[in-house]
Amino acid sequence: MSAARRSILVELLCEELPPKALARLSESFAQTLAAELASAGLCAADTAVTPYATPRRLAVHMAAVAARAEDKPLRQKLMPVAVGLDASGAPTPALLKRLAALGLADLAPERLIREADGKAESLFVDTVVPGAVLADALQKALDAALLGLPIPKVMQYQLESGCEQPGWTSVSFVRPAHGLVALHGADVVPVSALGLQAGRTTRGHRFESRIPVIELRDADGYATQLEEEGAVFASFAERRALITAQLAGAAAQVGGGVRPIEDAALLDEVTALVERPNVLVGQFDAAFLAVPQECLILTMKANQKYFPLVDAEGRLTNRFLLVSNLSPADPSAIITGNERVVRPRLADAQFFYQQDRKVPLAERAVGLDRVVYHNKLGSQGERSGRVDAIAHAIVEQLRLATAPYTVEAKDEFDVLESKAREAARLAKADLLTDMVGEFPELQGIMGGYYARHEGLRDGVAIAIEDHYKPRFAGDALPRNHTGTVLALADKFETLVGLFGIGERPSGDRDPFALRRHALGIVRILIEKNLPLDLPQLVAAAVMPFGERIIDPSEPVLEFFHDRLAVLLRDQGFSAQEVDAVLALRPARLGDIPKRLAAVRAFAVLPEAAALAAANKRVGNILRKSAESVAAEVNAALLREPAEQALHAALLAALPPAGALFDAGDYSASLQALAALRAPVDAFFDHVMVNAEDAALRNNRLALLGQLHSAMNRVADLGRLAA
Repeated sequence: MSAARRSILVELLCEELPPKALARLSESFAQTLAAELASAGLCAADTAVTPYATPRRLAVHMAAVAARAEDKPLRQKLMPVAVGLDASGAPTPALLKRLAALGLADLAPERLIREADGKAESLFVDTVVPGAVLADALQKALDAALLGLPIPKVMQYQLESGCEQPGWTSVSFVRPAHGLVALHGADVVPVSALGLQAGRTTRGHRFESRIPVIELRDADGYATQLEEEGAVFASFAERRALITAQLAGAAAQVGGGVRPIEDAALLDEVTALVERPNVLVGQFDAAFLAVPQECLILTMKANQKYFPLVDAEGRLTNRFLLVSNLSPADPSAIITGNERVVRPRLADAQFFYQQDRKVPLAERAVGLDRVVYHNKLGSQGERSGRVDAIAHAIVEQLRLATAPYTVEAKDEFDVLESKAREAARLAKADLLTDMVGEFPELQGIMGGYYARHEGLRDGVAIAIEDHYKPRFAGDALPRNHTGTVLALADKFETLVGLFGIGERPSGDRDPFALRRHALGIVRILIEKNLPLDLPQLVAAAVMPFGERIIDPSEPVLEFFHDRLAVLLRDQGFSAQEVDAVLALRPARLGDIPKRLAAVRAFAVLPEAAALAAANKRVGNILRKSAESVAAEVNAALLREPAEQALHAALLAALPPAGALFDAGDYSASLQALAALRAPVDAFFDHVMVNAEDAALRNNRLALLGQLHSAMNRVADLGRLAA
């Protein structure tokens, strides 16, 4: 690479970019520019790249970029010798034409190189490919970067200057662009984009810039000059960190142990809305705190981009933090203006809450019959009926799993079923409330508040509130038994119904969040260690649909195991461990953590590797066997000492291992089988399984079948073999 390497700065000045997309746009812009210039040989692949992004600009700074890439030697194939040279060794017309096309018409014959090319011999010539020039490479990189931007929605606008027909030439981009900067060191690189020619001027803060137009001195001073002359913090990351620090500082000044709501998405959005952040404290009438705090928090965050302040117990206060893009000496006008603007928003929430409570949930639930859930699956009312039926089936499974039970336990199950079915009938009623109509994110939460207001039975309100849980990765699970049953029923209804009409996730497409529903079920079953059978749950969820769907049990179960495998690997279990346990398709997911722990403990035993390999070998033998393997071993047909020893070892090891398995001590059960290593090794060393005598062969297969069954109750240990 050329020794003359300098930093490069590219900036595109626009009207306000979409804040929720700014971080992605910035990352894409920087990555593509860097990759293209590295591909052109103008910089190293690990060159330091610094992206910049503000509401009105996308920029990238790269260190050590050459003005021209080094020339590259290239050995170019011309044609076979037999075609390019005549009998006397002189160039043929075909060769001369080829050389002329390459600009090598005057090439001296001695520069032709003859080399073996497969079975024949071909002519080659050594040439030099000129290195890329920065202006050309940067133009190509800029075009690629703009084309590859993940633009959420394109705008079309007309250029006002810089073209032959101002006002008539249309450009499509995320927002109208007004300026382009391209500097290599202190020199302007002559590139263009979106009808703009690159220069060295940009603009600072709309209101607080010291000068209207900033003439950038060089690429390296971009961020500093923009901050000093333009009152703009160009780095998205630095601006985000500054806002975080200011939020903490402002909360400390308020005192009382208050803290701002933590919301990474809101922080990113606010960072994308300001160029020079200034955090201020506002407040609202404390009377609004009678409204559920989720409503107030959501309206402040979603509509006003405020950070509500909560106390040490997480209760909302009547203070909030706002991030202004202005830093006047007296911020009182900004604070007062924001307090005035937020009041009608909170008043709307208060009105919705008061009006919603006038109509009981049971009365609203009747209206669900008129609300379409899915054109192939009927109304929300029908959906609630299916959830009710599935909840009943889940309680029945729990009842059977714990039978026999006392009268008290039976009464408890009757109460649980009654509560779960009542909650199922009312859970979707809040979809018809004004509050949820305004803020769909509050569905379930508002149902819980309205249920408590009506004085519904203990646990029903919590179940309604919790039945969407877990809503996201890491979210809390339902807090009570009723909520657990309802959450499972609701998620199973969604999964089975949508799978049953062909609405299955594929690739990145998952419009109904079915992966999240499946992971929610998996987490509930495992973390609450419920004695429920997954295939039976799926079957119970299919029944209420009747003929509306095609039975999707098999693909749904496969989907569950795929999601489960991903979850377990994310938790740190190896692919081998997960594969070994899930190969048995355990019906009770609550057992899976114990099975994985048992497999991990078994794998470190000295006997583990040999037993895993033997288990794999046994599995292959049994699969390839044409005979049906008998369940019992005939001791009288055990001729060889090694097979007699293995049979005796199995008789000794199986009862204690089986008892430990039945007791749920899977680790001890597997360890009890470690004593089989020596007799298993001896069996394969001294016994011919496929004996010519059919009776002997079948008996030995039965012995191996017994061994295989014993070894694979916890997991398929053959999957642990290297």
